[in-house]
Amino acid sequence: MATYLEFEDKIKKIEEDIIVARTKADEPAVEILEKKLEKEVEKTFKNLSDYQKLQLARHPDRPYAMDYISGLLTDAYEIHGDRHFVDDKAIVCYLGYIDEQKVMVIGEQKGRGTKDKLHRNFGMPQPEGYRKALRAAKMAEKFQIPILMLVDTPGAYPGLGAEERNQSEAIARNLYEFADLTTPTVSVVIGEGGSGGALAISVADKLAMMRYSVYAVISPEGCSAILWNDPSKVETAANALRITSDNLKDLNLVDDVINEPLIGAHRQKEEAIRALGEYFITSVNELKQLTPAQRYQKKYEKIMALGSFKEGK
Repeated sequence: MATYLEFEDKIKKIEEDIIVARTKADEPAVEILEKKLEKEVEKTFKNLSDYQKLQLARHPDRPYAMDYISGLLTDAYEIHGDRHFVDDKAIVCYLGYIDEQKVMVIGEQKGRGTKDKLHRNFGMPQPEGYRKALRAAKMAEKFQIPILMLVDTPGAYPGLGAEERNQSEAIARNLYEFADLTTPTVSVVIGEGGSGGALAISVADKLAMMRYSVYAVISPEGCSAILWNDPSKVETAANALRITSDNLKDLNLVDDVINEPLIGAHRQKEEAIRALGEYFITSVNELKQLTPAQRYQKKYEKIMALGSFKEGK
């Protein structure tokens, strides 16, 4: 059963009416309602606030990393463990093919249902997860296999054990090492990109966001708690943080926005998965036109330009 957000109430009502009309075999009514639904979807989704886009990024039916991996990869082979501690299930690494292109996919997986969410630690990686990602990336670099990273986490796990095993060092190490990779790399924020937990697999030749994904230094809940000590200010914080794909593209913090279906990836998963796959193949083909030295230079210039600004008069 589909999960509807508060701002989708009118869409829900029309879709329920379509189901009733179909059970009655009333085709003229179905046709009218489908046109009405199309107009309502366009009206609703073309005027979303940043907070509503945040809700979509966190939608429980939104495709996760494993949905993209299952939908895109053939001959997939999973890589486990960091060779030091354990196999962190919040980070998944797969070697396989997208079309004819061999690829290493590194993704953050949130999990569905209580049992799976606990198994995946709600998509919050521990240090060993980031070390597993680095191990997979280094393996791909050795054989010059392009890397696709799928970002979707509320943040790195902040538990005592994670801190004892050097969570911040693991993230910092990934920033350093991923910036130095010589194989083509593409990172895509597919849902929620939270702080350092997202940054650890975001340093790439190309960084893109799905249309309704978000990318933030802190969650709106955390921001409202720190600035106002008021949970009711979450929507204000979401709008102030400028966390949506369009905002970040305008600020030159991401390279591209992938146009998932207007109604959202959670409602048309196959189209969203196909759009991401096409973007990856196109990006890799573009990057292959450059020499490793040219890719390295472009990545260096992009990283050094982050946070640059001009003072007004």
